[in-house]
Amino acid sequence: MSPARRPLARLLYAASETDADILYPTAFFAPDPFLFIQRGRRRILVMSDLEMDRARAQARVDEVRSWSAAAKAEEAAGGKATPAAVIARALRGLGLRQVEVPRSFSLGLAMDLDARGVRLEVGPDPFWPTRIGRDGWLRREGRRFTAEDLRSAVNERIMALGCVPAHTICAPGDQAVDPHEEGHGPIRAHTPVVMDIFPRSERTGYFGDLTRTVVRGRASERLREVYALVNEGVRLGHRRLRPGASGQAIHCEIQDLFTASGYPTGMRDGRMQGFFHGTGHGLGLEIHEPPSISARPSILRAGHVVTVEPGLYYLGLGGVRIEDVALVTRSGSRNLTRVPKVLEI
Repeated sequence: MSPARRPLARLLYAASETDADILYPTAFFAPDPFLFIQRGRRRILVMSDLEMDRARAQARVDEVRSWSAAAKAEEAAGGKATPAAVIARALRGLGLRQVEVPRSFSLGLAMDLDARGVRLEVGPDPFWPTRIGRDGWLRREGRRFTAEDLRSAVNERIMALGCVPAHTICAPGDQAVDPHEEGHGPIRAHTPVVMDIFPRSERTGYFGDLTRTVVRGRASERLREVYALVNEGVRLGHRRLRPGASGQAIHCEIQDLFTASGYPTGMRDGRMQGFFHGTGHGLGLEIHEPPSISARPSILRAGHVVTVEPGLYYLGLGGVRIEDVALVTRSGSRNLTRVPKVLEI
């Protein structure tokens, strides 16, 4: 019997704000690509000088190395410090010539690494099988993970921050086609979950409001398309916020964007589907205050704090809603929300 093959080291090079495969093992958000290498149980990051200190404090890894140090060493040896050159040098320093990468790995980068003698093998899909349940359901501590479990975790965090939760929404799959459904029951892998939280500060009485849609596992191509379109609607809303702007006009423009992109609104199979709620509302000592960004006429003024929360909802797909809070300024608006927008987690 031939001996079992030793597991290959794993390599990822991506921005964790948009790539779940590198976010999962590092628990570190970064907008620009960085290098992750796992050799056995040891996990190493190679980071830019800008992110090194933050990565050392926050990333779930064993070691953080300097990208610029490897780049300077490459240049001192007479080479150009391209991503492939730096990655190949980092691998040589670890005695690695063969690594496993995900199916989403850049073809161009793969070709450049191959030219430098680095052999790549495509790993499993999903790349980290522990991200999802074995039978299609999410699991925690040996049992199915439910919307109630998720809501409890969210509410505990809200209270720990000195706020009061109420009717927190954690709605998976088709449950979210009803935008006010709070969510119940086990959550499937690869299924969108709409999480809408609106905590109230115990100290000031003011409300916050935040919605994100996430998938634990892999999102379908259609879900990715819908998510990108809703996110485009959010960006459009932010661009249109300014003193004197019509909330009604902003709402109609986003609705027209969705319809023109092939996602209409109307009755289907006895249910309203598409984009059938307002784009946003005022936020303050009440969760819903003037002005309105919806089909009702309303004019924005400097100093207004409003939500921007378009969504699309279709049976068989589920719901996608993304929500930020913005301040209308004298010259435009400012996004007050700091939470990243990541579909796959």
